[in-house]
Amino acid sequence: MTDEFDREAPAGADAQLFGAPDLPRGSAAPAEAAYRVLARKYRPTTFADLIGQEPMVRTLSNAFELGRIHQAYLLTGVRGVGKTTTARILARAFNYDLPAADGREAISRPTIHMAELGLHCQAIIDSRHVDVIEMDAASHTGIDDVREIIENARYRPVSARTKVYIIDEVHMLSKQAFNGLLKTLEEPPEHVKFLFATTEIEKVPVTVRSRCLRFDLRRVDTDLLVRHLASICEKEGVVAEPAALAMIARAAEGSVRDALSLLDQAIAFGTQSGATGVRADDLQTMLGLADRSRILDLFERVMSGDMPTALALLKQQHDTGADPAQVLNELAEFTHLVTKLKLAPGAPKDTSLTQEEQRRGTEFASKLSIPVLTRTWQILLKGLQEVREAPRPLAAADMVLVRIAYAADLPTPGEALRQLGSPPPETRTPPAPSPAPRGRGPGAAALAVASAPITNAAPQIAAAPKVRIESFNALVALAAQNRDIQIKTALERDMRLVRFEEGSLEFALAPGASPALAQTLMRKLQDWTGTRWMVAISSAAGAPTLREQADAKEHERRVGVQADPLVRSVLERFPGAEIVAVRSNAVEDEIAPPASIVAAEQSDEVAYVDEVDTENDT
Repeated sequence: MTDEFDREAPAGADAQLFGAPDLPRGSAAPAEAAYRVLARKYRPTTFADLIGQEPMVRTLSNAFELGRIHQAYLLTGVRGVGKTTTARILARAFNYDLPAADGREAISRPTIHMAELGLHCQAIIDSRHVDVIEMDAASHTGIDDVREIIENARYRPVSARTKVYIIDEVHMLSKQAFNGLLKTLEEPPEHVKFLFATTEIEKVPVTVRSRCLRFDLRRVDTDLLVRHLASICEKEGVVAEPAALAMIARAAEGSVRDALSLLDQAIAFGTQSGATGVRADDLQTMLGLADRSRILDLFERVMSGDMPTALALLKQQHDTGADPAQVLNELAEFTHLVTKLKLAPGAPKDTSLTQEEQRRGTEFASKLSIPVLTRTWQILLKGLQEVREAPRPLAAADMVLVRIAYAADLPTPGEALRQLGSPPPETRTPPAPSPAPRGRGPGAAALAVASAPITNAAPQIAAAPKVRIESFNALVALAAQNRDIQIKTALERDMRLVRFEEGSLEFALAPGASPALAQTLMRKLQDWTGTRWMVAISSAAGAPTLREQADAKEHERRVGVQADPLVRSVLERFPGAEIVAVRSNAVEDEIAPPASIVAAEQSDEVAYVDEVDTENDT
């Protein structure tokens, strides 16, 4: 059987080389060939045709040149970037066989240089080669399907050099199927190669990933995708506007297959009276996209705070079929563009952008600040999710634009701190009345749009007066003045002073004191004084607390009074009496308690001595 197949293969290959249709034996050619979609018609057949995957192509080229061909490859990436196509190209490269003809040398070894179709190339491209088995793991997920692969892998290929197994969406295999494949995947027969493709690499077990050579296929850049679409339009004889191709490339989000499918749709949508063309206006209607020029006008009006015009522009785009979420997405993309132009004005220009976008983006970048752009980006990013989930998307999009325009009235963190000590609202100068509410707009001052004057400028906030504290006792008095009894008690009872300076306080904690006292006191001092204080807990012993000093002073007074002859005679006359407190006419210092009482108590009798006078013994 093998010999008969080998004898028939060259004739079929030669027919394919000259472009003859590949038809079953005994069947007649159809009168009119079925239409092939662009995504299949222009699918790459060699590594030279792949776009945007240069790192992978370079690695594979060097590996084939050095003969270091791996036993299993794992291709991952988003949809439409060429995972299955790359697997088929690798299958061709493994089995490339070109006979000698017309002075051409025969090629019978693995190679990535496949300028001509070999014996097995067309069958592999059409997914009908007996030795290249493609399996969709989404519909063959069980261990029985993998067991069949394992059993068949032992047999040599029928006609090709290598038996290749291409498993698409390999992450869909069950856990038992993955486990059953491990041994064969690690030590396959010499004539077997495995090619796996997946969009969710994290669902593939690590034990499988470690046995494969992994390639991450990247999204195709927008400008490269635009050039690719333009070349296909030229081959198809389709006249396409550059702006329309840019819209398709942006909507495809780096997927070549998505871009070609949209181009197919756009060609059919734009065909009128036998003329075929792809126009930007048609793309906006077909995809529900926003008009880019109107997006720029909308961005300018929102930034300047002209909300009536901004809301009217959004309503107009919605009436023409634009999705409100798509409008916000376009605004976010343009905000990103303006930010890039501001940070890197000399960067190469993006070919997918129109001249109007480049010009106006550069103008906005020269006028708007980075805080304005970053705040606008954050509001749009948050608002985009709200619009997609809202029951009324247009109303939600209106509120997002209002939020951006009035974001200029929100204070910055520095202004918010200064407002803590600002005078009451009734003492501030009220803003001049305006005929209608109007947002200042994040970039109103910078853009200076010639429209109605902006009258509700933010009021000037007076800076809080600074309070000086020259001593620790003055700090205690300030706490009492602010009616903060908790802090005043902590200052007197829990703090053993180590060092006190203007703006700096260091102390040791008394037993039972809270470790968070330093942080709490730091915040209180900043609120009371308007300046930042450094408050720290020291490992030094520190001076006694104010309460301990007051108790020591009181003890000294009691001892002195108890030694007085008159007081002693009173205590002797009334056995069991004791000194409760000592009161003096003059306050000796600031720390002493305000009153002292000498009391003698025995049974039901209580004696009070208001003053201690040693001269009145009698």
